Amino acid sequence: MKKNYKELLNQISTFILDVDGVLTDGSVLVTTKGEMLRRMNVKDGYAMKTALQKGYKICIITGGTNEGVKDRLKGLGITDIYMGAHHKQDPLEEYLDIYNIDPNTVLYMGDDMPDIPPMQMVALATSPQNAVAEVKAISDYVSHKNGGDGCVRDIIEQVLKVRGDWNTNFSASND
Repeated sequence: MKKNYKELLNQISTFILDVDGVLTDGSVLVTTKGEMLRRMNVKDGYAMKTALQKGYKICIITGGTNEGVKDRLKGLGITDIYMGAHHKQDPLEEYLDIYNIDPNTVLYMGDDMPDIPPMQMVALATSPQNAVAEVKAISDYVSHKNGGDGCVRDIIEQVLKVRGDWNTNFSASND
């Protein structure tokens, strides 16, 4: 029986996010020079920046190794970024241990098979609308938004609103 995700929103203080398929639409554009480009949504960026300003923790765990992605995330203020992670439960355990974070306060958003083990380790497992069927099946919440199209904004905004932390003064830049 699935958990009622709305009952868990109030206890979330940490967001763990995948990149490809969550913060991006999962597409990779390859230039003639072999550079790989990804598209990210500024609304997701605004929500992540707002959450950080309100004292929430955000950690990125991705199998990708693109330095441009890392620079973008660091520019938003995210400092805990695990790249090249193919067994994502390992960096998740390390992150929780470093900061002494209770898994009952953690939300994970993933879209593909490597995300399933860490999703099963936290209080609230979430996914974008276009996640693979196996991930959607174990998700407590499936966003109405696709990866790279505001799904991160969707769930962060829900958590912050329930906790009375959604930004109404518009101090975070929309980037």
